[in-house]
This record gives sequence, structure tokens and C-alpha cells, in this order.
Amino acid sequence: MTKVLGGTSIPNLPWQERPEGCNDVIWRYDANPVIKRDHTPHSNSIFNSAVVPFQGGFAGVFRVDDKARNMNIHAGFSKDGYNFEISDERIRFESDIPEISEWQYGYDPRVTQIGDRYYITWCNAYGWKPTIGLGYTDDFKTFHQMENVFLPFNRNGVLFPRKINGKYVMMSRPSDSGHTPFGDIYISQSPDLVYWGEHRHVMGPSMPWESTKIGAGPVPIETERGWLIFYHGVLTSCNGFVYSFSAALLDINEPWKVLKRGREYLINPREQYEMVGDVPNVTFPCTNLVDADTGRIAIYYGCADTCTSLAFTTVDAVLDFLDHNSQV
Repeated sequence: MTKVLGGTSIPNLPWQERPEGCNDVIWRYDANPVIKRDHTPHSNSIFNSAVVPFQGGFAGVFRVDDKARNMNIHAGFSKDGYNFEISDERIRFESDIPEISEWQYGYDPRVTQIGDRYYITWCNAYGWKPTIGLGYTDDFKTFHQMENVFLPFNRNGVLFPRKINGKYVMMSRPSDSGHTPFGDIYISQSPDLVYWGEHRHVMGPSMPWESTKIGAGPVPIETERGWLIFYHGVLTSCNGFVYSFSAALLDINEPWKVLKRGREYLINPREQYEMVGDVPNVTFPCTNLVDADTGRIAIYYGCADTCTSLAFTTVDAVLDFLDHNSQV
């Protein structure tokens, strides 16, 4: 088994064995979606959300669009990773920076644990324009907002789970103010989580399934072979965008260097809950829970911008896929 570095044991990881006769690298939970659109009293949809192990169970930050169609992020908890209690009220960040603390909208969060602190990155409105917000919590009850990471326009900010060469590292996708018909993944570095620079290009659209734009997905998984990441890619079809996702392997010390990259998607919209919703044909991963003891991975992904589902795989299965199906 490929060694997972810096990982944790998650004996209660949500898990379902690969179905008999299934040859897919990633397979879906047979009771999807795990979080339906009307999970809270005022939710229109709950999707593109982040979950982490917490105090023997799980905690998370969830994208919740309400019935007025405000885009907000909410906190939630679960004992088993399947059944969540999600607050019907949005997170209200504490901040001593009045210039950025006025809430306008927020969506597509990721949560990265570094030490005992949980950092939240999300697409945050500043001047009603999208950039990468950054905050943290120790208990998923009180949240603190820090400086925005970048100028508008940017999305898909994903923080690595440890410093690399003494610096914090984040992936992002510079974009525009609209529904972004373009986008590459970049890496930026910081000594203190406030000042960001040393920007490096990682990769752009390449294969037909990702020919419009790509973006980082969940927090990178550190393995003895490099950083394993899942990322989404978008195809513009005659009927609109189609969001699928695949995987890549990045260099452990210089993560802007791509060692392997999926030629094909691993999941694309084909189940009804992925094809039918507020935005049809979307599979969008924001979380991978990894059990370091077994290499098992549980992936939470947004479906049709409406609900949240689960899928499963292993570190070795994804690396084997990349070894035999790489673009590079």
C-alpha cells in the first residue's frame, strides 16, 4: 500500500465496498445523495461543501443557498459522516478588519487542518466581486475571518495541509466576474497567510473533457510519491457546461510541477441527481477524507448545484489509474 504521509487514522470513515462487477476507479454510494437540497428549513440547495474528522466524528462547512437564493456557508456536524446536522443560520465570522468583514456572499468552501486549527477558504465577495476568503476555527462554533488572499477575481482556493519549504501554499484559479469561461490552476506561496506571492502555473485545460476550464478540488493528499489531488474540469457542450473530475500527482517539494495527470475523467454526470438540478450536469468535489491506515478515500462532491453525494476509492487505485492513464 502506498504510504499516506501526515495523514490520520479514521476508523469510522464513511465507506462502502466496490460493487460486484464494477470496474470504475471511483464508485458512488448507493444511497446518494447524502445531503438533500431541503436538508434545512430554509435551504434551496446544499452542495460543494467541506467535511473533516472532528472529535471522533465529523464537522464541516457547507454551501447553503437559501430560498431567497443568497449564497452562504453554514457549519454542521455528524457522528458517522452520513447524517449531518447543519445549522440553518450562516456562519458569522468574527473580525477586527472592518474593511473586509461586511458579508456579501460566500460559496464553495474547503477546510484544511494545519496543527489543531481548521482553516476555511471560500469564494468570498469583496466589493461584490469574487475572491478567496480565509478564516479559521478551533471548534466549528466560533469563526474568525482573516485578510482576503487575493484581489478579485479568483475562485477555488485550496490550502495545502502543511508548509512546503517553510511557506504556506495555496492553489487557486484566477478568473473573471462572470460564470468564467476559462481558467487554469495556479499555486501561490506565503510566509504568514497574509502576504501571497511567488505565483506558479500548475496546469491548464488539455483534454476534451476539461477543455473549457479546470479548478482545484479537495485538500491535497500527501503520499510518498507526491501530492495526490482531485480537480474538476469543464467541457462546453451544445447544451452548456459539463463538470467532471479526475486526478493528478504533483511534486512533493515543488507542487507546481505535474508528475501525472488523468487523461480521462474519473466521474462525470450520469446519475439523475448529478444531471438534474439548478445547474444540470455537475459533479464537483470539495472533500476527500483519507484513512491513513487503509488508504481508503471518501469523496464528498456537489451534484447539479443542488445536493451533496459520496463516492469512494483508494489511494492505490487512483495512483494506478494515473500510472496507466496519464497525459504526461
